[in-house]
Amino acid sequence: MTQDEMKNDVAKAALMYVVPNTIIGVGTGSTANFFIDALATMKDQIVGAVASSLATQERLEGHNIPVFDLNDVETMSVYIDGADESDVELNLIKGGGGALTREKIVAAVAQQFVCIADESKLVNVMGEFPLPVEVIPMSVNYVKREITNNIGGTPVLREGFVTDNGNLILDVKSLKITDPKALETELNNIVGVVTNGLFANRSADVLLLGTQQGVKTITL
Repeated sequence: MTQDEMKNDVAKAALMYVVPNTIIGVGTGSTANFFIDALATMKDQIVGAVASSLATQERLEGHNIPVFDLNDVETMSVYIDGADESDVELNLIKGGGGALTREKIVAAVAQQFVCIADESKLVNVMGEFPLPVEVIPMSVNYVKREITNNIGGTPVLREGFVTDNGNLILDVKSLKITDPKALETELNNIVGVVTNGLFANRSADVLLLGTQQGVKTITL
């Protein structure tokens, strides 16, 4: 079974978490795209969706799924999105596609967060995947120094990339993340950081993992 086949399997499995007659949140990335395509088969059963990026909004609209501005939505039944890494406690690294801030906001509003990923994303200790940190452009060098001197790892500017919010991304390499909740908070406290790609203080509630043996469901 290929990686894309596993992603497609978990995307379809996530449909069972979609609550009829509600608004749901939808993430960004290759696995989320599989979910959007699967969601199109039951679009008449939901009120609509909140998108975590402009790319996701375009894909939803391409399937004629109504898209709502988050400011017009008080609550969402579920947020479904992929991840770049997950540990066994369902802490995540997200933001490989650069949508981490909007993803984190949408996840915060949702009553349940369902993460969908293939088995390569589950690790014992996160950090092999570079941790994205969204920063205000004028703060890039300051934030780099703060991370290097006080946290560790190697922050590298993501060249030629601007977020949907008009900001820049530092990808922090060579981290070994043993306390994701503390690191998420520490990074967010650096002046100039919008947010970082650790989803630990608001982690996933459910991880649907695509494997060679089928979809596995992991909860805490």
